[in-house]
Amino acid sequence: MPGDSLKMDSQLSEDPAEPSEPPPRMTRQQVLTLISVASVNFSSMICYSILGPFFPTEAVKKGASQTLIGLIFGCYAVCNLIASLLMGKYIVQIGAKFMLVTGLFVSAGSTVLFGLLTRVPAGAPFVALCFVVRSVDAVGFAAACTSSFAITAKIFPNNVATVLGSLEMFTGLGLILGPQWGAGSTRLLVFCTLWSCPPPPSPQSFHSSLVLSGAADSEPSKDSFLFLLTKPKIALICFVIFTLSAGLGFLDAALSLFAIQTFGLSSGYVGLIMLGLSLPYCLASPLLGFFTDKYPSSRPWLMVIGCSTTALSFCLLGPAPILHIPSQLWLLVLMLAVIGFSLGMTAIPTFPEIISSAHGLGYEEGLSTLGMVSGLFGASWSLGMFYGPIVGGLVTQHLSFEWASVLQGGQLCWLLCCSLFTT
Repeated sequence: MPGDSLKMDSQLSEDPAEPSEPPPRMTRQQVLTLISVASVNFSSMICYSILGPFFPTEAVKKGASQTLIGLIFGCYAVCNLIASLLMGKYIVQIGAKFMLVTGLFVSAGSTVLFGLLTRVPAGAPFVALCFVVRSVDAVGFAAACTSSFAITAKIFPNNVATVLGSLEMFTGLGLILGPQWGAGSTRLLVFCTLWSCPPPPSPQSFHSSLVLSGAADSEPSKDSFLFLLTKPKIALICFVIFTLSAGLGFLDAALSLFAIQTFGLSSGYVGLIMLGLSLPYCLASPLLGFFTDKYPSSRPWLMVIGCSTTALSFCLLGPAPILHIPSQLWLLVLMLAVIGFSLGMTAIPTFPEIISSAHGLGYEEGLSTLGMVSGLFGASWSLGMFYGPIVGGLVTQHLSFEWASVLQGGQLCWLLCCSLFTT
């Protein structure tokens, strides 16, 4: 009919004129949450990574062996493992905001106390107090990280990878500045003053308490971690997280001594070498997070490519004795840079993938589920940080750094084989 055609023509002519809806802007709470969590990540990572360049050397002066140094790094991880599971399970009962603020205060206080350990006599007293202070610090760090991950995922449910990737930029920045702070300040300051100076995360806790009110409303869940791990995909992703953190934990405990003994470098240059690992991760994380949110189907492929690249880089880090390639400084720095980039490629997609898999199992969309996922992520990461320094330290002490690097690469190769059979 002519009248109908006129109506259709008028509708078609009106449609292009309709303004497209602008993309939703972040609310004030979202902006303040990003600022708060970013500052927490930045300051916490500075306090964590400051150990790398100088603590192994200082511990050796106090009578600690390479194995004991690995155990000191590892005890932090095992306490973080246990605390992450508990905090993730009971985040609703405890309260996400209270958990974050309390964890920051505990971690900051432990960081300052660690700086006083130079006044402790060498030998058993020094080693014992290192274990105690690092264990308490790990509990506080686990509480802060578990709650911050869960709150961030709840406030940004549709852009989890993008937001976490952006926040990892501040994590990487803290990992960059921490070793530089530790390496440079040891030339001017004593160990005690050095550890008391880093900006502790405690000032951020007051700001966090003002921002995050209302972000933690949810009902307790009756689901368990064990049921979450019954899905092979989730178990495989947790193993990915474990192997990545094991490699980083091994580097924390063994890289500085290897660089000093092999290339005759000072602690300042060791800090610059560690920059090669942190800087690519810092720069790549936001882009990888945005890409995986825009193309969710690419996450498994990114993890596979990242794992294979990381495995190859660890084999060339020493390099492997079977390759008969002499150790060279430029090769070490290059492989650290590749590991940093491939680490972001592998780690960034894991958290949103676990969340989507948990929802596929019937877990409700709320803070309780996000807390369990955060706890599982933190526990898997901590288990690797416990395994990596201890096993890496043992292999380094009885064989060499080169063979220990091959072991880390071999674990990733085995992981790739497992993924082929489970997918």
